[in-house]
Amino acid sequence: MPKRIDPEVRARAVRLVNEHLSEYSSLTAAAEAVARQVGVAKESVRRWVLQAQVDAGSREGRTSVEAAEIKALKAKVRRLEEDNAILKAATGFLRRGTRPPQPLIMGFIDTMRAEDRAVESICRVLREQGCQVAARTYRSWRQPGRRVAVRTVTDAAVVEAVRDAAWQPDAKTTEPRLTPEGLYGRRKMTALLRRTSVPQASFGAVDRAMRTLGLAGVRRDKGVRTTIPAKDGIRAGDLLDRDFAAPAPNRVWVTDFTYVKTWAGFVYVAFILDCFAQRIVAWHASTSKQTDLVMTPPRMALWQRARENHPTIAGELIHHSDAGSQYTSIRPAEHLELEGIRPSIGSVGEAYDNALMETINGLYKAECIRTTVFHDRPYKTIADVEYATAGWVDWYNNRRLHGTLGLIPPVEFERAHYAALNQEPQPA
Repeated sequence: MPKRIDPEVRARAVRLVNEHLSEYSSLTAAAEAVARQVGVAKESVRRWVLQAQVDAGSREGRTSVEAAEIKALKAKVRRLEEDNAILKAATGFLRRGTRPPQPLIMGFIDTMRAEDRAVESICRVLREQGCQVAARTYRSWRQPGRRVAVRTVTDAAVVEAVRDAAWQPDAKTTEPRLTPEGLYGRRKMTALLRRTSVPQASFGAVDRAMRTLGLAGVRRDKGVRTTIPAKDGIRAGDLLDRDFAAPAPNRVWVTDFTYVKTWAGFVYVAFILDCFAQRIVAWHASTSKQTDLVMTPPRMALWQRARENHPTIAGELIHHSDAGSQYTSIRPAEHLELEGIRPSIGSVGEAYDNALMETINGLYKAECIRTTVFHDRPYKTIADVEYATAGWVDWYNNRRLHGTLGLIPPVEFERAHYAALNQEPQPA
């Protein structure tokens, strides 16, 4: 660190040079003589005199005031660049404005220190973002021999796991994007962590982590009724009587449709659900809710099951719907009869007769349509609805954990069923 010169010594040296400059052959000679007298370097005295002449206006150059301002601006720029680098590194660390656990804060400061950042600067930036931490707290934390509570360490690991599960980097923006798993509540998030990254995660640790990160499970709102009952139509009887259990795949299919508002008008989306594993086996979107809306999903479901080498068997499958006019019309009934599928229709105006499908419609609206997980722009046309629905159905069938299935996805549940049926005989 350079030695600080007393301003009085500097002023005296400049005065002596100016008073006796005429007695020497050059400024350098006069500065050398004065420097020996005041006990400083001759070059320092010479620069002081030149700067005094600039400040007085007798020589061109940068004045002391201007030099001080430039120095302050450069220091400010360096500080802003350092703050920007710290904030960029802390984008995921300070996600959603919540305070992370202390081990994560200390680990982040360690990472920044490895990049030659000052502890005081790191703590100041974190405090400006609402994460209160002092430099002395970090130094106390780093003292050798300090013991950390086991719960503190495990909570930090769970928070990091929940953060990784709930958000993923977005290539379009610097902000992270919520994943479908970010829609889970405490119970399913705990099951997800136990299946993937933290087998010993406790419900309490996950609950604290989700509170810390500001996460809460998505909730379903009460839906709007879209089906119109056909009171005067001839319809099939109710073969389920509100019992939606099935002993195997391709035994009971339930179906219904719902609506989505777009800029171009309403889009209607119909689903078919296999009750055994609650798997969506087909879906179709249309701008019209005529008969073709409900006739297309059965054809798609039959093709999909045959493609998977698990075709339906004539007479075994029940196709259940509500009493909407689309389902009670002649064409759907004839199609089901040709395919050997037994039709079943619930009571008029009774939602409980098709309660399982009503639940799926509610999940679809809550998890897909009312969030930005599967579509981050307004729904303008049917193409936007189809894009979001395809992503949701893929996640629902292949990765979403279902409480009634033991917290495993529907496709995995079906595969386990078929694997149990096709076990190879063991040698005696």
